[in-house]
Amino acid sequence: MKRRPATYWDYIKTEELLALQTGLDGDESGLANDEVMFIVIHQIDELWFKLVLRELVAIRDLFAAEHVAEQSLSTAVRGLRRTELLFRQVSSHFALMETLTTRDYLGFRDKLSPASGFQSAQLREIEILLGLRAEDRISLGNENSYLDALRHEDGTPSPAFRRVVARLEDRPPLREALTSWLFRTPINGSTPDRDGDETVVRAFVDDYVRAKRDDLESVLRRAIEDAPEDEHSRLTQRYRREAENARAFLLAEDKPEAERARSSRIRAALLFIESYRELPLLAWPREVLDAIVALEQAIVIFRQRHARMVERVIGRRTGTGGSAGVEYLDQTALRYRVFHDIWAVRTLLMKRERLPRLEHTEPYGFALEEA
Repeated sequence: MKRRPATYWDYIKTEELLALQTGLDGDESGLANDEVMFIVIHQIDELWFKLVLRELVAIRDLFAAEHVAEQSLSTAVRGLRRTELLFRQVSSHFALMETLTTRDYLGFRDKLSPASGFQSAQLREIEILLGLRAEDRISLGNENSYLDALRHEDGTPSPAFRRVVARLEDRPPLREALTSWLFRTPINGSTPDRDGDETVVRAFVDDYVRAKRDDLESVLRRAIEDAPEDEHSRLTQRYRREAENARAFLLAEDKPEAERARSSRIRAALLFIESYRELPLLAWPREVLDAIVALEQAIVIFRQRHARMVERVIGRRTGTGGSAGVEYLDQTALRYRVFHDIWAVRTLLMKRERLPRLEHTEPYGFALEEA
């Protein structure tokens, strides 16, 4: 049977899309333009979130593989950059939302209660897929857990609830897949499966800490020259504390003892990739790390922009779902961070000429695979 010619409106389901802006009334003819705009913006956000999830799943699956081919890292970076841009698109919608005056929004706000943007299952999925832990979540209000806010009023599972539960079972999250990949990074030519790897990694860490301490002492001397004498002691303590913090971070002293060796190797790998990114086989791994930071930065900006939009339109009143409103949104921007170590390692970086000299650079050159 011959397929009939495709049309634009059939391919993207134009008529079906345009019939979805009715809100709770079932007919948009009685809605104000402000309410229709509110609905459209949130529908578009959910479509962007759908694309974010598809990209993150593909990236997670790539890093969850037992062997991550070097040539696949450019695909991961492209997906991460696209996901960053998707969040920037969502953030840009808040400017349009700010065309609502407080009185305009209050004209239909009561219809929303007790609904809340907190019930966006896809945003919860994104957080889970990235690696946000349940114990790090902020309570919305009276719910026993964030999942309870996704149930129907009678407590039965909603489609949103089932969607999030399914995502919780979809493991590993990107953070775990990424750290497993980082753990396998060759450091000064050594990999975790080689005898003596811990010794090689510890030697790299010790060399780096010494170089970092020397670098900070040099900075301290310059700072003291320009500071009043009564500031010298404070500056000395501050810079030397930074050196000690660098050592403690790289040795993972903040982790339980059973986790320290693995965590230390992962942090050393982050530092190694960032510090020696000019080596050919470290160039794309470094792009991965930079793209992760850019993505999480875009998410933080999205959360902050959301809070400021809400404060501008309705002030600091209680949210429709019973949350603390702006206060809750501000807390998520501060606390819902996933890739802590990738950010933290930037404090330890030094200019190129200060870096310890590498003994084994051969494994990081280009190599042609045999046919």
